Amino acid sequence: MQSTPILRTLGDMVRNNARQYGMVIALAVIVVLFQILTGGLLLQPLNITNIIMQNSYVLILAVGMMLVIITGHIDLSVGSVVAFTGAVSTVLMTSLGLPPLLVVPMALAMGGLIGAWQGFWIAYVRIPAFIVTLAGMLIFRGLTLVVLGGRSIGPLPPSVRMWASGFIPGFTEGPHVLTLALGLAGSAALVWVQWQVRSRSLHYGLPTASAAMTAAKSAATVLVVMLFAYALADYNGIPIVGLLLLALIVGYSFLMKSTTAGRRIYAVGGSEKAARLSGVKTKRTTFWVFVNMGVLSALAGLVFTARLNAATPGAGEMFELDAIAAAFIGGASASGGVGTVIGAIVGALVMGVMNNGMSIIGLGVDWQQTIKGLVLLAAVAFDIYNKQRVGSGRAGGRTGARAPDGRVPAAACRGGRA
Repeated sequence: MQSTPILRTLGDMVRNNARQYGMVIALAVIVVLFQILTGGLLLQPLNITNIIMQNSYVLILAVGMMLVIITGHIDLSVGSVVAFTGAVSTVLMTSLGLPPLLVVPMALAMGGLIGAWQGFWIAYVRIPAFIVTLAGMLIFRGLTLVVLGGRSIGPLPPSVRMWASGFIPGFTEGPHVLTLALGLAGSAALVWVQWQVRSRSLHYGLPTASAAMTAAKSAATVLVVMLFAYALADYNGIPIVGLLLLALIVGYSFLMKSTTAGRRIYAVGGSEKAARLSGVKTKRTTFWVFVNMGVLSALAGLVFTARLNAATPGAGEMFELDAIAAAFIGGASASGGVGTVIGAIVGALVMGVMNNGMSIIGLGVDWQQTIKGLVLLAAVAFDIYNKQRVGSGRAGGRTGARAPDGRVPAAACRGGRA
């Protein structure tokens, strides 16, 4: 029996976008699985809010780590930088009495300087990022112990605690109307982006889905976003840290998809030599990617410290591994040049939902670590398989680089469109 055009189109779309949609489908499967195993507790409005707030710092770090991995590097120091910036910020607020509005920009600037320190050795001295950030992990963990004197310091001012545990205000009784309005606005923005991408692909003669398929994808997007918004609205609305995450996702997605700086980052990771010959200042690009990682680590440090209501010597331990795992699970390539911000968020949510679900059903930490390790291994194996499949498909003769999966021709990075 012959397949219908719609089924053929759907099959082609799944095959051609396996990398992009694979982990989204995996996230949906994991959510359904744990929803069943937890007896419906996973998707309770309170628990959804908890998942966002408990994983907010990993989500922030995953965005920056995705950019680092796209350039072909790694950063093992982010957990120690989280601890150090959180410790210094807490000391400035509690011991010296500085106002939070002054401490926050100071902490972000400190994170930027730490990123500049590490970016200098990596980009200009050409020391491997693994070595530089491994040294950074030891340096800033040690400095954290020096600043805190080996003890926890707190509590923080109430206004700071609100960053990690507060919600945007509601103005009416019942469901949180402002949250529903933001969900509607977010749905409209995502649908607009989907149709803009299709229009741009048609303009440049790239393969794209049919109008009917794009409309179905838009309808599914609106449904998922509004269900998520309703779940949050049914509790206390969007957490303040959730609003911060939303701003980061939108801002960094725009940076990577629609700006010359984003295309240069992809180009450096795809082929540094080709990017340099095309006029891209590869050292400067790598340097600023690490500065950005330092700033986001400081931001994660502020959020994590505010959530704990104290700075502790053990803060940030294993955060670097969670961020790296989120980026790879979300579709980053171990060889660089491939990955998306949305993919990093999906990867972090996969880790967060698994952590939350396994904790609810009472699975021990030993099995949690084992299962997460297997998921990470499966994600990287899928990346390698997908790369080999694409490579064999190109063996017939087409050699040009392609844009839809994030890898961008270096020549396009001097300001033109891919």
